[in-house]
Amino acid sequence: MATKKDARVMVILECTSCIRNSVKKVPTGISKYITQKNRHNTPNQLELKKFCPYCYKHMIHGEIKK
Repeated sequence: MATKKDARVMVILECTSCIRNSVKKVPTGISKYITQKNRHNTPNQLELKKFCPYCYKHMIHGEIKK
C-alpha cells in the first residue's frame, strides 16, 4: 500500500540573534520552539516573531533543518 505524504510537517524555530554567555560564545540560537506548518501553503522557510527568554525580548525565530 502506498503511503500518502502529509501536508503538515513539524518544524523547529530557533532564535536568529541570541548568543548565550558561555565560555565558547558560539553564535547559534538557543531559544527553540517546535510548531507545525502546512507544506503546500508555505513552501518557503517559516519566520515568526517569538519571545526569547535569553534576550528578554521578542525576536525573529527562523526555521532550521532537523
